[in-house]
Amino acid sequence: MTETHSEFVPQRDSREGHVNETAETDQFVFNQTMMRIRDPKDSLDFYINVLGMTLLKQVDFPGMQFSLYFLGYAREDAGPVPNDAHERTAFTFRQPALLELTHNWGTESDDDFEGYHDGNKAPQGFGHIGMSVPDVTAACERFERLGVEFVKRPNDGKMKGIAFIKDPDGYWIEILEANSIADLSNEMGQI
Repeated sequence: MTETHSEFVPQRDSREGHVNETAETDQFVFNQTMMRIRDPKDSLDFYINVLGMTLLKQVDFPGMQFSLYFLGYAREDAGPVPNDAHERTAFTFRQPALLELTHNWGTESDDDFEGYHDGNKAPQGFGHIGMSVPDVTAACERFERLGVEFVKRPNDGKMKGIAFIKDPDGYWIEILEANSIADLSNEMGQI
């Protein structure tokens, strides 16, 4: 007999907000989400100069002709990014919520390259990554000045106060304010 979703009983407490502390997973960190990119020059410019991320580590694999770029937001509590390459690598792989951009060499100059699937058209799958900002309106005004492509502006559609922009490869990025999402959840009776 196969198990269905309604029959699943989690081994740990699955209540919202309950911290599941266990010795076996105490040091686990959600480290990265990987997206394939066509051109690292364009993508790094976008994630560093438009979204303000820091390139923590680049790893090149010449024999397999691809490179990995690990980006994130440098946090004061994590300490300074180490200068030593070995220490910086270990530091990078301890950080939470990094973006790993994978570049297969040659895609940037291949005129026949059609790009990667963004997950938002059939067949759907991956949808977007999300960025919490202090002020959605101000962030979107800046994105507008920088020529960023919008999927949804903050006042469009039914969900007001959030925006969706696209990166150079067409991946969607949700732009939100934490307090506005909490207010919306409250209004919907979700709190």
